[in-house]
Amino acid sequence: MTHPVFHAESSVRLFGGTAQDYLPIHNWFDATKESFADFRHRALRHHAEGIFECERVFGLHIINSDSKVVPVRYIGEQHVNEDCGRIPTVAEWLSKIHPEPWMARATKIGAHSGRAAQ
Repeated sequence: MTHPVFHAESSVRLFGGTAQDYLPIHNWFDATKESFADFRHRALRHHAEGIFECERVFGLHIINSDSKVVPVRYIGEQHVNEDCGRIPTVAEWLSKIHPEPWMARATKIGAHSGRAAQ
């Protein structure tokens, strides 16, 4: 799926209520498109750890407009499954990063300040 609205409509079919009940959660998953506007934005939240982080942000459940309790984890799992076809781990995403020299370079704090400590 390409837009949070479509995920929210899918949530309505699964759990009842209205799309507005689910839109904040689906917007949260896709907010990372602000940083990277293609599928790679998913590496930041579209994994098992991201689903648990979503629970920390939104709580363990929501009550939809039909007064039904819906676990936030179920909504997160739905979103990630619809986008990825399964729920990957963050390790799976990170293992696909091709290391560059700058990624491993360490610099002591103050080493490049250009001034002697006073």
